[in-house]
Amino acid sequence: MPTRPFAALPVLVACLSLLLVACGRRETPVEAARATQTLILGNGAEPQDLDPQTSSAYTDYNILIALLEGLTVIDEATSQPIAGTAASWDISDDGLSYTFHLRPEARWSNGDPVTAGDFVFSFQRILTPALASDYSYMLYPIKNAEPYNTGALTDFAQVGVKALDDRTLQIDLERPTPQLLALAAHQAWFPVHPPTVLAAGPIDRRGGGWTAPGKFVGNGAYVLAEWSPNQRIVVTRNPRYWNHAATAGGVQSVVFIPNDNLAADEAAFRTGQIHLTYDLLPDRIAHYRAENPTVLRIDPLLETNFIRFNVRRPPLDDVRVRRALALAIDREAICNQLLKGSRIPARALTPPGTAGYTARAAVPDDIDAARRLLAEAGFPGGQGFPVLEVQMNSDTLNDRVYAAIQAMWKQNLGVDVRLVSLDFRVYLENMRNVSYGISRARWIGDYNDPNTFLDMFVTDGGNNQTGWSSPAYDRHIAAAAESAGGDERYKHFQTAEEHLLESAPIAPLYHGTRTYLIHPDVQNWVPSLLGIHRYQTIRIRPATPSEE
Repeated sequence: MPTRPFAALPVLVACLSLLLVACGRRETPVEAARATQTLILGNGAEPQDLDPQTSSAYTDYNILIALLEGLTVIDEATSQPIAGTAASWDISDDGLSYTFHLRPEARWSNGDPVTAGDFVFSFQRILTPALASDYSYMLYPIKNAEPYNTGALTDFAQVGVKALDDRTLQIDLERPTPQLLALAAHQAWFPVHPPTVLAAGPIDRRGGGWTAPGKFVGNGAYVLAEWSPNQRIVVTRNPRYWNHAATAGGVQSVVFIPNDNLAADEAAFRTGQIHLTYDLLPDRIAHYRAENPTVLRIDPLLETNFIRFNVRRPPLDDVRVRRALALAIDREAICNQLLKGSRIPARALTPPGTAGYTARAAVPDDIDAARRLLAEAGFPGGQGFPVLEVQMNSDTLNDRVYAAIQAMWKQNLGVDVRLVSLDFRVYLENMRNVSYGISRARWIGDYNDPNTFLDMFVTDGGNNQTGWSSPAYDRHIAAAAESAGGDERYKHFQTAEEHLLESAPIAPLYHGTRTYLIHPDVQNWVPSLLGIHRYQTIRIRPATPSEE
C-alpha cells in the first residue's frame, strides 16, 4: 500500500553510519543493530495518522501495535486472542456479558494507571458520530453501540460499557459474539489516554496533534520517539509497559521506513540497511529461491485484493456493467504470469478456508458473458462507454496488475480506462468519501473469521466505500450475527456472499501472501496469518566475538 518514494534510506544510512564504525570498518545499520537491539523494517507507506480510532491502513496498524495495547492481543502463531491489558475475564452463561479484569500494573507511558474508565472514554470516542471513524462498526456487538454511533441514541450511558471500578470493565452485548475476544485485540478497541486527547480538543476532533512525538501517550510496549514524515518513524521501549521486565531483553527500538519502491526496498535489504522488506517483486522470487532461500519468506496471509466500483456513478450504477468488468479479467494470467504464482486467483471476497468457511459462489473469467452483459447495458463492443478513472496508490505491483487489467478490458470489451496513481493519504480519503469511479482495494482480515470480510459491505458500513446498499445482504449479515453459530451462521454468510458477487460492487482479483525478505539476525518472527507482530517478542541476534 505504499505511495512515497524511498527518501528515507539515505537519511537513515547517513544518521547511523556516522556513529557505527567498529574495528576500523564501517558497519551497516543491520550489523550495528546487534548491539542496540534495533529492528529496521520497510513499512510500505507513510501513516495517515497514529490515532487508532481514525486510522484504517494496515501499514498504520504495524506501528500502532507497538504503541498501544487492547484488552486482549493476538498470538501470532495461532491467530487466537490471549490476555493483554486485561489479565483475565469472565463471560456470563448466556454470552451477553463480559467482565474484564485489568492488570493493576498496567500504566500509560506517562505513568498514569490504565483504568476501566479510560476504555469507556475510548469506546465513547470511536462511537461518537462526529468522529466518523471507519472502524466504529467493530464495536457494534456492544449493546446500543450502533444506535449511538448513528445518532439514533444520544445518551452514552445507555451503551453497554461500564467501569465497575478502576480495574473492572463490564461490557454488555446485543447478542452472543463468539469472536469478541479477537475483536478486543483490534486497533478499534485500543484505549487512548483521555487527558492527552482532550488537551488537543473535543472528544470528536480528528488530527488534534496529540499523536506527535513528545505528545503521544500510549500503553503499549514502545513509545513514539521520532516521526520524520516520509523518512522514518522510530519507537523505543516503554519502561512503564506492564510486561517490560519479562521482555526487556528483546528489541529495544523499531525503525519503520515508509516507501513505495520495492526494488529500492530490496536493495536496502541486500546492502544491510534494513532487516525486513515490506514486500518483494514477484519476479525476484525465483532468484532468492535459487541463490539465498534462507532469507525468502512466503507466509500465509488472510488477504484479498479486489476492485471497488462506485455504484452511484454512471455507468457503474448498472449491475450489468459492473458484472461485465468483473467477468472480463483473466485472474489466472495475473497470478501466474505477473505475480509468478505468489498469489492465487480470487473468485470470491473471503479467502478459502477462513476459519473453516469457503464461499460457494464464485466469479468466473467469462469474456463471452461479459460482452453480452455490456451490450445489454447499451455498450456493444464498448461503443459509447465513457473513459473511467481507476484510482490506486502507486507501487510496482499495482502498476503492473492494473496495467494488465486495463489491457484486458480494452481487448475483451473495447472499454478504455485511465490509471491514476495518488498519494496514499489522498487515495484513502477518496475511497472513504467514495470520490472515485473505480478503485484498487485490499483487505487483510482483522481476525480469523469470514465476518471480517463480509460485514464490510453492509449499508453505510465504514469500510463499504462503494455506495452499495442491499437490505437483503444486511439481513443475512445480521442473521449470521444473531445465529447460534456453526452451520447456521455460515449458511447466512454463503447467501450474503453470493448476493454480493451477483450485485458486483466489487470484483475480487487475488488472495495474498506475505512475500518478503528477512535477515537471519531476526529471531522469533513467526508466520502470522493476520500479518501483525508484537515487536517485544522479537530478538535480534547479538554479535559474536568474531563480529565485534
